[in-house]
Amino acid sequence: MPIVPAAILFDLAFPGREMWSGEPPYRALGRRAVATAAKDFAQGNAGAGLGARAGSLKGGIGSASLVLADGATVGAIVAVNSWGSAVRPDCGRFWAAELAMPGEIDPQPPVPEMPLDPEDFSHTRTAAPGAATTIAVVAIDAPLDKPGCRRLAIMAQDGLARAIRPIHTPFDGDSVFALSTGAGPPSEAEALLRLGSAAADCLARAVTRALTAAEPLNGVPSWRQSWGG
Repeated sequence: MPIVPAAILFDLAFPGREMWSGEPPYRALGRRAVATAAKDFAQGNAGAGLGARAGSLKGGIGSASLVLADGATVGAIVAVNSWGSAVRPDCGRFWAAELAMPGEIDPQPPVPEMPLDPEDFSHTRTAAPGAATTIAVVAIDAPLDKPGCRRLAIMAQDGLARAIRPIHTPFDGDSVFALSTGAGPPSEAEALLRLGSAAADCLARAVTRALTAAEPLNGVPSWRQSWGG
C-alpha cells in the first residue's frame, strides 16, 4: 500500500494572514508546488517559509548541500518555524555559524567574553503548544534501503540541535524526512556514517541560510535587520 508522508507548519496565527472561503486552497497549492519544482528556488520568505518564525526572528525556507569525497551528494531543505532561537541571545551569532561554508552566510558578530546564561530564553517565542515546528528533508544520491534512510533521518535530526536552541521542546513538532535516489546495493555502514554526519551539518547550515535569506514581515524582524551589518 503506497503511503505518502506529509507534515505541515502551523502558521495560522501569523499577523497579516488572509482568510479563504470556498474550497480549501491546499490542493491547488500542492499542484502548483509540483509544477514549479526546479533546481533553483527561492529561500527565506518563500513557500512554507512565508509565515514561519524562528524564535523572535523571521524564519523561512533554507537549503544547503555537500559533495563528499566519494562523489555522493547530500542535500537538505528546511522550513524553520521553531520555538527556540537560531542565534545566541547575547550577540545574535548563529549557533551553527562555524559549520557554514566560506562566504555562505553574512559576517557574524563576535562571541562575547562573558559566559552565556544557559537559561536565557529571551529570543524564543511565546509558549503555545503545537504552534511551532521545524520540518526538513534530507536527500542523497547514494543507495540506501528503508533502515538506512531511517538512520539517515535520525543522524540528520541532530543538525537541528546544532542550529536551534532549545530544540524539540514541548511546543515543537519537529520532523525530518530522508530519501535516497541512488540505485544498487545499499551503502555499507561506514558509508552511512559519513552520509549521516554530512546530512546533519547540511541541515544545520540550511537553518542559518533560511534566516539570512528571510525578510521582515508584519512586525517580525529578520536576522539581518536585528543583527546583520
